Amino acid sequence: MRTHQARLLIADDDADLLAAYALYFSAHGFDIRTARNGLDALAEYCAWHPEAALLDVEMPRLDGRGVARRIRYVADTPAPMLVAVSGLGRAEEKNESLRSGFNHHFVKPVPMPVILAALNGRTRH
Repeated sequence: MRTHQARLLIADDDADLLAAYALYFSAHGFDIRTARNGLDALAEYCAWHPEAALLDVEMPRLDGRGVARRIRYVADTPAPMLVAVSGLGRAEEKNESLRSGFNHHFVKPVPMPVILAALNGRTRH
């Protein structure tokens, strides 16, 4: 019996994709909060301290890499799982995401079960 729903922050400026992510991951047992830009995502993270965050790289106000760097600066223990989703697919762009603190960088469109598998690799779910 599950006593804790893993908290997942999802941030994407595409409202339709954000809604689809929220529906999918809540159906898989996650407690979800969402944001439409990087500054709101960072504020939500700092207020809530989720176990994982799924962040679009290219968002207004603060990009996903900036959010990831600031989350890593907070130095929560255990460290949250950070997953980047992006239209940026070149090797150097993926490497930049990993240097920014992401655990994974997936190129859109990403099958949601692939993201779920990455999240379940580390979240207390």
